[in-house]
Amino acid sequence: MTRLTMNQLRAQIVEMLEEPVTIGEDDNLIDVGLDSMRAMNLAMRWEEAGVPLDFTDLAEAPTLRELWTMLDARQP
Repeated sequence: MTRLTMNQLRAQIVEMLEEPVTIGEDDNLIDVGLDSMRAMNLAMRWEEAGVPLDFTDLAEAPTLRELWTMLDARQP
């Protein structure tokens, strides 16, 4: 797996939302439309790519910056 960048992470989240939105690093992902089902799908995608991240982790990292920090630290 190629290491994911913050911009790729942002693009994956926007793609999951299925509507064009701009996500700032400190925006709450729930506020921009990332509901629990979409968050679980993203967590499964990252888990399959070798990044141990689950739904609980997403709940603990509600902003793009917090999620990126967590995800980046866990990438192989």
